[in-house]
Amino acid sequence: MPGWLEIVLRSSVGIIVVLVGAKLFVRKAIGELSYFEFIVAAAVAIIVGIGSVALSIPAGHVAIALFIWIFIPYIIGSLSVKSKTFRNVIGGKGIPIIKDGKVLEDNIRKGRYTTDELLSKLRTKDVFRVADVEFAVLEPNGAVNVLLKKDYQPLTPKDMQIQVAPIKQPETVIMDGKILDEPLATIGFNRRWLEHELDKIGVAIENVYLGQIDSYGELTVDVFDDQIEIPEPVEKPLLFASIKKCQADLEVFSMETESEQAKKMYQRCAKDMDDVMKKLKPILR
Repeated sequence: MPGWLEIVLRSSVGIIVVLVGAKLFVRKAIGELSYFEFIVAAAVAIIVGIGSVALSIPAGHVAIALFIWIFIPYIIGSLSVKSKTFRNVIGGKGIPIIKDGKVLEDNIRKGRYTTDELLSKLRTKDVFRVADVEFAVLEPNGAVNVLLKKDYQPLTPKDMQIQVAPIKQPETVIMDGKILDEPLATIGFNRRWLEHELDKIGVAIENVYLGQIDSYGELTVDVFDDQIEIPEPVEKPLLFASIKKCQADLEVFSMETESEQAKKMYQRCAKDMDDVMKKLKPILR
């Protein structure tokens, strides 16, 4: 067999083996791999690379090495999922490095971290004062996770007792100018409704690069031509304005009527409409 053909065959088989081996492991970003997982991935890549061009090495020996470096780590990974003790031995466990704003120097040394590295990691978390940190832990993959003290944590709507609308994942119903019927049906719409919504903004389906519908039934689209400006949806602001006008009209009626019974009724209805506005404001504004 010609040498170049053998290289093609070895490389092709190596790529297939790597793809199959990758399916055996949990999908992780490179930065989230443990040191053991990173070494295994590097070793497999080296074996495939060398085995593809080093024709003096028998193909069977390359296959055996790949099998060992893929199958044994897979077994280790399966055992790690079932046993916390085994997982701690193989991957390590988190080390507390800051507690109550105080750096734990012994743990820093245990993690082979310098003060400069610690401060650098904290800055990536937008933390510039160690005293602001309630708790920080050094993860097995080298990342530092930080919990700020309560006084320095960002305010949330819950902290301010503000009611906000729940957010759910939008469904993509148009991609590359083609309608995706399954997600469209999942949220209870059909093609006729979608075409009607596109007609309202003057866009043809084949011109839509991406179209999504949120959990409130609002369609947003991105077209292929970036020069075209898509008008913003106006249904929600118009609905909120109509509710606000009704509430204002009820207050006017309560002031203009001379009947005490009618005045109380209008005032009660105006208050009810005001409550409705407060509840719908996070959704419609």
